[in-house]
Amino acid sequence: MRYVELRESLKEFTVFSLSDIVRIDRNFHRRRLNEWQNKGYIKKIIKGYYIFSDLELNENILFKIANKIYSPSYISLEMALSFYHLIPESVYSITSVSTRRTYRFTTTIAEFSYRSIKPDLFVGYNLVSYNNKHFKIATIEKAVLDYFYLHPDVKTKSDFVSLRMNKDVFFKEVDEQKQYALLEKFAQKTLRKRLLTFWEFMRNA
Repeated sequence: MRYVELRESLKEFTVFSLSDIVRIDRNFHRRRLNEWQNKGYIKKIIKGYYIFSDLELNENILFKIANKIYSPSYISLEMALSFYHLIPESVYSITSVSTRRTYRFTTTIAEFSYRSIKPDLFVGYNLVSYNNKHFKIATIEKAVLDYFYLHPDVKTKSDFVSLRMNKDVFFKEVDEQKQYALLEKFAQKTLRKRLLTFWEFMRNA
């Protein structure tokens, strides 16, 4: 396979894998990937996953890549809280949750981190569309729940203050009933207590 053939076959792909290439050409040899990297045609993200070098990176693209290179996963935790403007800080790592083990990739384009959750908790995410593509991201209610679930040390008023959660956005965007419905799936009394305490804190903030 020539590079121009690869480019044409995978022109709609944000990120592609060796498996994607083999589905097009069963006789493809991986040494071609090294050649194309050396020529600057493609970039390796992690082992087995690549992007075209001229791909213009933005938040949507990075979220799509995060979903693809460690699947199943969806954007959540700090990155989702920032996406929904609940927290003011820019987030360094593209944070996700996955049913696979906790893992972190430091790549040439971004750091991708994944926290492990039980398969039963792999719910509460949306498909956000962009340019006829989409990425998976937690709903605002689930992003908050995922954060508290995976940060059990966040439980006091001072902890809540340090989050710097935007009160106006929180009460405008977070559906309390939807959040409590999702909370039932966790079946964790301590998490429920912390969430109730947090809601009370936000009302009085």
